[in-house]
Amino acid sequence: MNRIAYILGATLCAAVTAHAADTIEVFGHQWTVFNKADWKVTQEDGSAVLHLVTPREPLPGPRRPIQFAVVNTPDFDKVRVTADVKPLKRSLIIVFAYRDAAHFDYAHLSTDTATKQPVHNGVFHVYGGERVRISSPEGPAAFPQSGRWYHAELHWDGKTGAVEVSVDGKNIPALHAVDLSLRSGRVGLGSFNETADFKNVSIEGTQRSQ
Repeated sequence: MNRIAYILGATLCAAVTAHAADTIEVFGHQWTVFNKADWKVTQEDGSAVLHLVTPREPLPGPRRPIQFAVVNTPDFDKVRVTADVKPLKRSLIIVFAYRDAAHFDYAHLSTDTATKQPVHNGVFHVYGGERVRISSPEGPAAFPQSGRWYHAELHWDGKTGAVEVSVDGKNIPALHAVDLSLRSGRVGLGSFNETADFKNVSIEGTQRSQ
């Protein structure tokens, strides 16, 4: 039994390692993705659009997202991410403070309210285990409906640990949190287990102090 578990774990690790080398180029940056075939880049009215076309469930073990593109930049200790985003089903995520596949935070933007679905529409923390909600469940959903474009902004300061997310200029109470355990990292775009589109993505911030 232990040998079977060991072999299964080794196979999963090998698969993750193999896919981790996949990259895509868009928005003036290179991004690392789990599987390049899950993504597509097109042009829309002269702007690049990044499509997440294949949803993926988390790997066996702690339940945390894997289906997101991580920008290949130095770690930020303060960052502002702006993007036009389109949830094709219920939700999408913006990752921040990404250190590695088991240590990062993310904002989950959803058509659900958190009072309806506690693992949606909030800020979540991953630190070696399963994702944990670290924001209030109160307030409206980030998206009134799916299938249309919204303008999202994420502001994160690693020194204070504070993150705020707004959608179409309105702050979302459920997307405000403080995490002091991850003081720097990279950012990413994707979804927990659905599909989404992204365009006009901008990443501005200060690099981690050495």
